Amino acid sequence: MSFFGKNIRKIRTVKTLSQQAFADLFDLKRGTLGAYEEGRSEPKIETIIKIANYFSIPIDDLLTKELTVNKLLKFKGDIAADHEELIKEQFATIPCITQKNSADYITHYDKEQFIKDMPCLQLPINTEKTFRGYTVDSLEMSSNDKGLYPKDIVVGEFVPKKVYKKINNGVLVIVLVDKQLILRRLFITNETLVLRADHKNIEDLKINLKDIKEMWRIRYVFYHRLPEVADGIEEKLLFLEQEFAKLKSKKEGNP
Repeated sequence: MSFFGKNIRKIRTVKTLSQQAFADLFDLKRGTLGAYEEGRSEPKIETIIKIANYFSIPIDDLLTKELTVNKLLKFKGDIAADHEELIKEQFATIPCITQKNSADYITHYDKEQFIKDMPCLQLPINTEKTFRGYTVDSLEMSSNDKGLYPKDIVVGEFVPKKVYKKINNGVLVIVLVDKQLILRRLFITNETLVLRADHKNIEDLKINLKDIKEMWRIRYVFYHRLPEVADGIEEKLLFLEQEFAKLKSKKEGNP
């Protein structure tokens, strides 16, 4: 039994082609194609070869196996190309600042070709916005074994200059100023930007807003290590505190 009829019907479904449109591709009549699909007629070998070659499907598979949608999408023909393009359209391409290219980025951040040549991340996030990836290279944003460590990656969304003063204090940002890329928390007072590290031993940096070349608000974080499992001490202390408050409330409510 040939699976040709079922398979070409499934191909049409994947490709969203009408019988007439499919028939036109191979110089067939619509009625002839309908007869193939319904098993009332068998195609000439020339027709089978044309269809198999067009969609890059092995002739043996086309005739002797009932093809699934997943199998059709794996073939390297026209169908697979459409599928691969669909996947790419769903992912944003994000240039990534690394330890190796950070010095060049400071110099060439506004050069379109340099940005295109940077290593990139691809993520399923908003493709209409502009993002930068940044590889953490210090312990400035770590505190008590928490926070960001070297080789962690953050992804920032571009912040236009007119929005600088509208950002909430404490937000994590990447700021590009003269000869420096800085990843810290932002605090703004009048025309002064204060960049604060989470590490308690690092002093604040104060920068005039007009000296900022670029600002990226951190939206995503990817850790290079697995997060440590909490030992539960904080949760236990919170539970005891709540129970103590209940006992105190009951005692105060009794005469």
